[in-house]
Amino acid sequence: MKKIGYSLMFLALLLGSCHKSKTESVQPSSITKEMAYEGVNNYCHSEYDWSMAKEDPSMMYLQMGEETDSTYHVVFRSYTGAFVHFYVDKTSGTTRMVESVPSLQVEEEAGTIDLFDYLEKKTE
Repeated sequence: MKKIGYSLMFLALLLGSCHKSKTESVQPSSITKEMAYEGVNNYCHSEYDWSMAKEDPSMMYLQMGEETDSTYHVVFRSYTGAFVHFYVDKTSGTTRMVESVPSLQVEEEAGTIDLFDYLEKKTE
């Protein structure tokens, strides 16, 4: 009876350690810097009126910000002088938005989007 108990305990430990190593393995990021930029660019062009930038493109623009181990930072500047900071999770594509108006010293959370909703689906 003791042998069966030890065998079951060993089996449980073995299975538990196998499961643990799979979940702790490092997965490569699924979002590239180019994908982050493209998705945010598509979002901004679908949500904001860019007609003001036709005569003066410097009024509205999109640029990459600083990158961390887990996120890409993409910054949108509106013709009003407001900024929307997009923080793209490199693994999931979940993108947190923070709006700021530096001249008024205002900053607030503006929600989230799924970057994959704004990436063009490539047909192979």
